[in-house]
Amino acid sequence: MGLGMMDATDRAATLDQGLDQTFRDRFAADVVAGLSARPKYLLSKYFYDDRGSQLFQQIMGMEDYYLTDCEFEILERHGLALLDLIVQDNHPFDLVELGAGDGLKTKVLLGQFLGQGADFCYAPIDISAEAMAGLVADVAVQFPALAIAPLVDDYFHGLHRLQEQTERRRVVLFLGSSVGNFTNDEAIAFLRHLGENLNPGDLLMIGFDLMKDPKRILRAYDDPEGITREFNLNLLDRINRELGGDFDRDRFLHTPTYDPMTGETKSYLVSTQDQVVHLAMLDQSFRFDAWEAIDMEISKKYSLREIDGIADRAGFVPVKSFLDERRWFVDAVWMR
Repeated sequence: MGLGMMDATDRAATLDQGLDQTFRDRFAADVVAGLSARPKYLLSKYFYDDRGSQLFQQIMGMEDYYLTDCEFEILERHGLALLDLIVQDNHPFDLVELGAGDGLKTKVLLGQFLGQGADFCYAPIDISAEAMAGLVADVAVQFPALAIAPLVDDYFHGLHRLQEQTERRRVVLFLGSSVGNFTNDEAIAFLRHLGENLNPGDLLMIGFDLMKDPKRILRAYDDPEGITREFNLNLLDRINRELGGDFDRDRFLHTPTYDPMTGETKSYLVSTQDQVVHLAMLDQSFRFDAWEAIDMEISKKYSLREIDGIADRAGFVPVKSFLDERRWFVDAVWMR
């Protein structure tokens, strides 16, 4: 059974499912765990509320944020080669996108696949209801014949729900080097969990940012316009709004770093003074020392050899690697 075309009522109902109390409880529990830890941290998956998704679209449009242009090049040049890997005797398949956002890059594939008469359903998953509503509306205009099954949810809950609805081959897109937001051990655990929600023969196309000139990398995360800074601080705003927090964003400095030994770019918010932050809805308070940091995000860069090792440890078989002309970025296709 395929996912099928959804009418406007079904789409609206699907969007609403992502806003339930279960998700809010997970958010609250993760914030408390992170602010109680030593050192403190916040999970970067919560960057992507409606405002965060808008800011990330701006980041992707920055001249120094090379990742977007590299991946566009890959998809435009190699989309039909990807389709050749997917199609098996012209059987229908489901194209599932994790963290879809506005789907800008994926629309390149949608157009190419439809142009070749491929029989598939597009199933975008995103944590932002506003971003998903915009994507659904755009796709309806650009590709009116496309079957679409949107889900507002986190990755694993969304994949699990899709697994219960379809028996067709699934091709999962995890673009934009989102896997770089994990340490190696976390990435392998994440990918193993992802694989548990796939069937043998399903495909994963996953983006990795490759190691390169450290100065080039750091510029992508320390833009003079301050968009990346705003992207990080927006999570404090979200905590204030959804958990009754009293974070004062002016008391925190956005501080990015890059370590060429580990390939890790990291972003921190550093408290400029001793302070206490209270979350009224949870009746909990958290003390910050002057110059104490919150670990906000990791964005790891990889070697090609390292990527093949991750696939093996996560239970996938490498099928094909698509690189941009400068060899700055790779979209790797793995089979479950």
